[in-house]
Amino acid sequence: MPVIKSAQKQVRITERKRLRNKSVRSRCKTSITRAEKLILSGELESAREAVGVAISALDKAAEKGITHPNNTARHKSRLVKKLNQALAKAESEATE
Repeated sequence: MPVIKSAQKQVRITERKRLRNKSVRSRCKTSITRAEKLILSGELESAREAVGVAISALDKAAEKGITHPNNTARHKSRLVKKLNQALAKAESEATE
């Protein structure tokens, strides 16, 4: 534990912020996982909605400063890329 009074206060503040940010990070991870599972299972309509929810959660986290904007952009890009590949695959199978 820190000895200096201002450092003790900073520890308390950091802990409060950590607990507040934890739920937002968890929501982001959960929404990403849910969207990826739907994409892999082939439920593309519900996957499309889930990707929208995940992107919204990621954007909110970045806007609040909880995640870095580049981290958010990377996750969004990978998620949309997976969805587009699944849609293209389904479309090519439908035309055959």
